[in-house]
Amino acid sequence: MANDSTQRAVWRMRSSFISSVISTTFVLYALGLLGLLLINVDRLSTYVKENLSFSVVLREDVRNADAEFLRKTLDASPYVKESEFISKERAAEELKAALGEDFLALLKYNPLSPSIELKLHAEWTNNDSLQAISAALINAPQVTEVHYEPDLVDLVNTNVHKLSGLILAFSLVMSFIALVLINNTIRISIYARRFIIKTMQLVGATAAFIQRPFLLRAVRHGFYSALLAVALLLLSIWLVQDDFYALVNLRQYGVLALVSIFVLLVGVAINLATTYFAVGKYLRLAEGDLYY
Repeated sequence: MANDSTQRAVWRMRSSFISSVISTTFVLYALGLLGLLLINVDRLSTYVKENLSFSVVLREDVRNADAEFLRKTLDASPYVKESEFISKERAAEELKAALGEDFLALLKYNPLSPSIELKLHAEWTNNDSLQAISAALINAPQVTEVHYEPDLVDLVNTNVHKLSGLILAFSLVMSFIALVLINNTIRISIYARRFIIKTMQLVGATAAFIQRPFLLRAVRHGFYSALLAVALLLLSIWLVQDDFYALVNLRQYGVLALVSIFVLLVGVAINLATTYFAVGKYLRLAEGDLYY
């Protein structure tokens, strides 16, 4: 019977440890994701702006050599991130694929113009800069029109600023929720040991002596949880980096180190502080109040 009781007690301690670490791990993982997103908010803004495409429509009779010369000239300009020449034939093939039918068979000729698709650097992706760029390009002899959507550009710039504020606000809310969840998890664990704490105090143990093993356990729990959270974070980045390499990848050593340190410090600090105050609460309680 004694062995069974001992085994049950050991199992309860292990299950309590595992549940505490797992719950803290997922909270820290969520915080780590938000921290990574918050650090990369400027990168996110740049990523969105630099993926907007603008069309420089060329004359129908322009020679491919002249179009390529213009494209290389644009590549050398400070505002162009990348460019691509779209010939009349390629434009027709793309439109045919989009429509699902051969419109050339009906028209008997190709009405599409060749063009150069531009992606600009983020700092140039605003309507004032685009108007100046458009005015300069329209004077080129190969160019007939510069096409972009001013409303879309304004919408992107406005929403990027809103998204930054939203991410910051959401991060603050999640930080508060994380603090509450970890605090409740640890308080429940300490509550289960309240009689042990009071018994040690009644036999003459000092508050520092009683708190020491609980604080050391809290540091270990926070450290293990943080390591697991960082591992999950790196795994998540590895899984999505092929699709979002320009936004997040495992080569962001400085950013990943900063987020990992943040998760580690938060995990240990919250566990340590919550344990300290929770144990202190039961040290101050009278014996009769332990049952409530």
